[in-house]
Amino acid sequence: MLSLIDLTDTTLDDYSGVLPRGRFDVSHAIEVVRPLCDAVRDEGESALLRFSERFDHVIPTDLRVPAEALRDALDQLDPAVRRAIEISIERRRTVCEQIETEQVYRSVELAPGAVVGNAMIPVHRVGLYVPGGLAPLASSVVMNVVPAQVAGVESLAVATPPQAEYGGLPHPVTLATCALLGVDEVYAVGGGQAIAMFAYGVSGLCPRVDLVTGPGNIYVVAAKRLLRGVVGIDAEAGPTEIAVIADSTADPRFVAADLISQAEHDPMAGSVLITDSRELADRVGDEVERQVTRLATVDRLRRALDGEQSGIVLVADIDQAVDVANDYGAEHLEIQTADAREVARRIRNAGAIFIGSYAPVPLGDYSAGSTHVLPTGSAARYSSGLTVRSFMKSVHIIDYSREGLNAIGRGIMDFAEAERLPGHAAAIEVRLEEER
Repeated sequence: MLSLIDLTDTTLDDYSGVLPRGRFDVSHAIEVVRPLCDAVRDEGESALLRFSERFDHVIPTDLRVPAEALRDALDQLDPAVRRAIEISIERRRTVCEQIETEQVYRSVELAPGAVVGNAMIPVHRVGLYVPGGLAPLASSVVMNVVPAQVAGVESLAVATPPQAEYGGLPHPVTLATCALLGVDEVYAVGGGQAIAMFAYGVSGLCPRVDLVTGPGNIYVVAAKRLLRGVVGIDAEAGPTEIAVIADSTADPRFVAADLISQAEHDPMAGSVLITDSRELADRVGDEVERQVTRLATVDRLRRALDGEQSGIVLVADIDQAVDVANDYGAEHLEIQTADAREVARRIRNAGAIFIGSYAPVPLGDYSAGSTHVLPTGSAARYSSGLTVRSFMKSVHIIDYSREGLNAIGRGIMDFAEAERLPGHAAAIEVRLEEER
């Protein structure tokens, strides 16, 4: 099921070109979502209802979910599931508050009368997208809402697809999670049209937002790319992916289960094992075959694990494994080796790193306390997961007195003239003339 790539006799400056990676053609999808986004901009609610019928096969009675539906969903939530969600919220909030927050204001005095400060200001209004297709990801409510709340975002709205099974309401666990978090502005709107609703606003229904966050399918990603600039976005997240660095000490049952766990998200999901042990590679391959057949998602799993985006990469040693992992830049990277913590310190490109045999990716998906909204498609080379900082803007505050400006004014004028910008120099000179 998992193809084998043997790099034991290969040394490259960059391994990215020979590693498993699927195709994710966002540019093609843009042309699909463009007319949808334009229609939402121009027609508002009528377009949203039309697209709900076309894509979700149901017309919601209310595009904005009524408050009583949120309360009912919470009241009817299985107590065990409720407790699990509460633990997820509690741990994510603790991590947000303890290690992700920034000081509200810091400043430095560079010279007498020359002060530059940095203010961390939360985005005012945010639209949070929660998928509801193959898997209604109520956990994404937690991962989006909690850091936004800790950041101090004043206005939060959630959009998630309506479900024909529930009479046009979104999935009840998603609604219950919103209710647990105190979010009462929830829209039964999915896909690219939800992103357009947030970006443009819909009169009488949903005011426009400043930032859209949250994962989604290729059409959600395409709408984000198309509307970036109209609205801020967190990232263009593609299909989920996992890479596992493992040596002969790893338990093949654990490794196989973890590769399978992410593959069931999507037929385009990527699962990659990087190992210096041919025996482990063989045993993991056998375990994957055995474990997959026991799961209800077997068809989806086979498509993902058979795809070009998944496979086993055989390397000469752990040093090469680290190089391969850094060039792959996995969304989720597990390290199951004899010296996992030491190996982890050598990783520079990963959305999140899971250390040892007892930190599987599903732990992070739900209740580790970490974020599960992470960069995909090798974007971990230059971007980060969704945290409190994602909902805050860094604003410099420049506070100079006459004395502070006079001390460096002539130099600024010289610099401006060197750039052929005499107006810049004049804006300084007119102030220096006050001293004459």
